[in-house]
Amino acid sequence: MQVAAHHAMKPFGTIVRCLTLVLAITSIGCRSGRASHKTNEGPVRTTIDVQNQDFNDMTVYVIVNGSRTRLGIAPGNKTTVLTIPDYLLTGTSFVRFVADPIGGNRTPVSEEVDVTPGDQLVMVINPGG
Repeated sequence: MQVAAHHAMKPFGTIVRCLTLVLAITSIGCRSGRASHKTNEGPVRTTIDVQNQDFNDMTVYVIVNGSRTRLGIAPGNKTTVLTIPDYLLTGTSFVRFVADPIGGNRTPVSEEVDVTPGDQLVMVINPGG
């Protein structure tokens, strides 16, 4: 699994290889000391763009404080945008993502990464083998 984190005030994080799940995280805009949940256009959305290159459909979960929450299904060979619910993120939160294949037997789990409301995340699920 490779995890690369890029935030407005931080350099690229450590890259680690394991399993077949790649998670790249980028944030939008600059962070002030506090997170604003509202803009002139409405609430800030925190999303994860799941690029599932595997044939299996995947159920995607986020783990926050040891609690697993289902985000949705990422069909095989498709890109799906899922929204992380606002109530899971209070300021900067440390989370993990799980991609559980429907009809498969491997379950890739990401490293713990920090996410702030409004971040746009990208997760690439490579084909299993």
